[in-house]
Amino acid sequence: MTAVFTGFGWTVVRANPVDPKTGHGFISSQRMGLEVFKNIPTDAPLIVAEAVWQYSHHILAGLRTHGGDILTLANFAGDWPGLVGLLGLNAGLTKMGRPYSTIWSEDFTDDWFVEGIKSWIETGRIDHDASHVKDLVELPGGAERDLGGAIAHQLLTDKAIIGVFDEGCMGMYNAIIDDELLNKLGIYKERLSQSALYAEMLTVPDEEARAVREWLDAKGMTFKTGTDDATELTDAQLHEQFKMYIAALRISDDFGLDAVGIQYQQGLKDLTPASDLAEGLLNNVDRPPVLSRDGSRILWDGEALPHFNEADEGVAVDALITNRVWTAMDLDPATTLHDVRWGEDYDDEFVWVYEISGSVPPSHFEGGYAGATSWRQSPVYFPAGGGTIKGVSKPGEIVWSRVYVAPDGLHVDMGRASSIALPTEETERRWQATNPEWPIMHVVLHGISRNQFMARHKANHAQVAYAPDAATADRALIAKAAVFDALGVQVHFCGDVNLSASA
Repeated sequence: MTAVFTGFGWTVVRANPVDPKTGHGFISSQRMGLEVFKNIPTDAPLIVAEAVWQYSHHILAGLRTHGGDILTLANFAGDWPGLVGLLGLNAGLTKMGRPYSTIWSEDFTDDWFVEGIKSWIETGRIDHDASHVKDLVELPGGAERDLGGAIAHQLLTDKAIIGVFDEGCMGMYNAIIDDELLNKLGIYKERLSQSALYAEMLTVPDEEARAVREWLDAKGMTFKTGTDDATELTDAQLHEQFKMYIAALRISDDFGLDAVGIQYQQGLKDLTPASDLAEGLLNNVDRPPVLSRDGSRILWDGEALPHFNEADEGVAVDALITNRVWTAMDLDPATTLHDVRWGEDYDDEFVWVYEISGSVPPSHFEGGYAGATSWRQSPVYFPAGGGTIKGVSKPGEIVWSRVYVAPDGLHVDMGRASSIALPTEETERRWQATNPEWPIMHVVLHGISRNQFMARHKANHAQVAYAPDAATADRALIAKAAVFDALGVQVHFCGDVNLSASA
C-alpha cells in the first residue's frame, strides 16, 4: 500500500509504530486509540489499514472527530481476514454517520486498486458501482405481501423480547441497536449477564448433560476428542457445553424470550468452554429436548429458539423475523449468520467463503447431524476449549440479508443466492486457507460482483436461510421484505431479485 502512495508522490506516515515490547503495531485498546489520535493532525488524510479482525471501538472515538478524509483499506485474504474487520468497521462508520471511502486488494498491485487510490488522493473519494441495489418502492400484491403485513401487525401488537447476554461483543458498535429504533419494531430487550448463564450452568445436573450427548451420538454427530485439555477437545469440555445449552433454554423460558444472543467471546471464555455448540443447537428445530425446571414441559418443543450469535442485534431482528416468516410458510426456519470471510473464482464464477466462527444449525448440512463434526475451538482464543459444529453447508437456494443502522434509522439489504457444492479437495483448500474447525458455506450471490458486495455491505455478518427451491426462496424473500416494509425498515434489494414470484 505504501508503495502505491509513494508512486503518486505521497509519503505515508505510520501513526503508531511497532511496540518493541509486544512486537506488533496493532492498536490494542480504546485508550491506546485515543492516545494515537492525539498525534494525528485533525485535517490529515487518514488511512485505516486492516490486516486481521479488529475491535472497531479501539479507534471509533478518534474517527468520529477526525476532520480529514478517511480511507478504510484491507487485504482480501482468507488466512488473515482483514476484509472481515473492514466490513465491521465500515458498518460502524455508517452507523455514526461518518463519511469514508473504502477499498481492498489481494496484493495491492492491480489496476483497480491503484486507480482507486489515485481517485482518493485527487478527490478524497472512491466511488464504487452500486447499480445492483434497488430501493423498495412497492411490493406486488399477493399472498406473500399479505403474510408479511400480518406478521408485522402481530409483532407490533403482541411485541417480542430478545435476550442479550451482554452487549457489544468484540467491539461491534454496529451490532448494537438502540432501544428507540428497536422498540418501533415491537421488539424489546432483556439485558442479561453472561455470569447468570454460567451460574445457571452450575445448577444443571450431570445426567441431563449426558442425555444431550447421548441424543447427539444417536443422531450420528461426530466429536473429534482427545485427552489434552489445553489443546484438544475433551469430553469434559463438551459436558459443560451441554449444560450451557440447557441453561440458555431455561433462562430464556424464565424471561419469555423470543430470541437469545450470547456474547460468545469476552468474559465467558475465561470461565467455561465456548458457547458455539449451544448456539448451533438452539437454531435447529430438531435438537435435544430440554425440560423446564419442574419437568412439566419440553422447552420450545419442536421449535427453534432463534439465537443471534456474537450478540449481534442486527442478526437478532433478522433471525426473529426470518423464523416467523419461514414457520408461517411451513419451511425449515433454521437460520444463522456467517462471517463474510473471503472468496475466489471457481469455474468462472466468484464463490464466497461464508464461515461462522463456531456453529450453524445442523439442518444446514447434508445429512443433518450425521454431516456434523465437532472440533475444538482455537486455544489462542478459547483457553477453556469447547467444540464447534463443523460441516459443509448443503447445496440449495438461500435468502441472504443484513439489518443495519444508519443515521436515518434501520435499513435491511437482502437478496438471493445459492449455496453450491465444490469438490472435496477445493473445500478442504478453502478450509485450510481460513479456519478448518468452523462450518463453511460456498455461496454464489445472484447478480452481485465481489466488489459490489464489498462496497455496499454494512457488516462483517450476513444472515442466511434455506428454501427448498428457487421459486419458494423468491416468495419467502418477498414475504420477509413485506414484514420489514410494514415495520418501517428501509428495504433495499441487492442483485437479481424476482418480485413476480408472489402467489
